[in-house]
Amino acid sequence: MMARRGILGRVARLFGRRGAASIPSTAVHAPSGAELGRTGATVTAAVAPPARDDLQISYAPHPDGDPDAGEIVWTWVPYAENDGRGKDRPVLVIGRQSADRVYAVRLTSRSHDGDRDFFALGSGPWDAQGRPSWVDIEQVYSVHVDGMRREASALDLERFVRVADALHRRYGWAVGN
Repeated sequence: MMARRGILGRVARLFGRRGAASIPSTAVHAPSGAELGRTGATVTAAVAPPARDDLQISYAPHPDGDPDAGEIVWTWVPYAENDGRGKDRPVLVIGRQSADRVYAVRLTSRSHDGDRDFFALGSGPWDAQGRPSWVDIEQVYSVHVDGMRREASALDLERFVRVADALHRRYGWAVGN
């Protein structure tokens, strides 16, 4: 990774120089099932963005079957109407909420160029078709570790730092491990 100066360089140094190894897309955390992340205690839920001091954005991907900060994982995500509908989709884990929950932001392959609520991420191994992705920085989700359907990949540090910077500027959340 190139050395960076300014705020992005400082943020990258806070996370260290760890690489982001790809996680096999077949890695499964729990038995697959239609209800994982969809109902009950393991539901993935849209939540109000945490207060400035209630979330620390971190980068700690580890291919261990658990959703870790810096990883893109798949879970059931409710539609904005919150009417019980939703779909299985990738989310980027940005930090820990509790012992059994993480905070995440969703990814979409629908183009959002020029939309201030979306951050262009580019393509990666989380999308089997190689489509570019955008991160929705407007909506935060609470994902239960048992609601995760599978790990897709770890986002490389450089792109994670750019997402973390956008979230820090928007919400004031601390950045670093």
